[in-house]
Amino acid sequence: MEKYAVIGYPLGHTMSPFIHNRMFKLSGINATYEAILTPPEKLTDTVNMLKTYNGFNITIPHKEALLSLIDEPTETALIYGAVNTVANKNGRLFGYSTDADGFVAALKLEEIPLKGKVLILGSGGVSRTIATECMRHGCEVTIAVRPSGMERAERLSNDLKERFIKGATCITLGDICGDYDLAVNGTPVGMHPKTNESVLNENQLKNIKYVFDSVYNPENTKLVELAQSLGIKAISGMGMLVMQAARAQEHWYGATFKNEDMKQLIADANDEMRRLFGE
Repeated sequence: MEKYAVIGYPLGHTMSPFIHNRMFKLSGINATYEAILTPPEKLTDTVNMLKTYNGFNITIPHKEALLSLIDEPTETALIYGAVNTVANKNGRLFGYSTDADGFVAALKLEEIPLKGKVLILGSGGVSRTIATECMRHGCEVTIAVRPSGMERAERLSNDLKERFIKGATCITLGDICGDYDLAVNGTPVGMHPKTNESVLNENQLKNIKYVFDSVYNPENTKLVELAQSLGIKAISGMGMLVMQAARAQEHWYGATFKNEDMKQLIADANDEMRRLFGE
């Protein structure tokens, strides 16, 4: 039997075991998947223990630290400066980043185009990954943050400029106006338990074509609900979570999945999340 796991700290609300175990069943793979709570001081010991596993996932706060603990960082890991998936290949640990793949695949699954003017809310790890991927797709990126986050946003813009010649425009959340093809929330605003908060208001949303919220608990955040009330197609983060997991399984053993199976798994994962954690 193959063995897989997710490591992070904390791990109380992780959906990874549910998602990956369902994918193993879809693929007919005899495998187990567990969550291993790993505080930072135990990270090296845990990674050494996991060398007996076929692969594992990494979540907050270890994604960047894993780069120095694996044998082979792949191109995606180097591009995004983080590792969220490790595959054990003949005793050597290969590190990947599948978050950007999950973002792109989630949009594609819902027929949301990734092009034109993209507004990214926040400048943390999720926003950095998505901003990079948007630039790779030739999008015109604007990063919107609180005034206190402007320095970090400008660092991200400078990093993008080094790679893509052109950086991102940085503005404060209060200065958002005009038309955008896609708005992406990379902040935790609206996440359980503070579910009555939205990073954008109705006036800011009205000229945006599509909305993607990386938050997946609750399934329909306040931002998603506001957008949908204005007739805007909007999705939350469970699709990204599921699709990046599918990409991880592709790295582990060459898995492929049907779109209809992934849509059903997204719906089932949302149901399971509500059952376990509520909204």
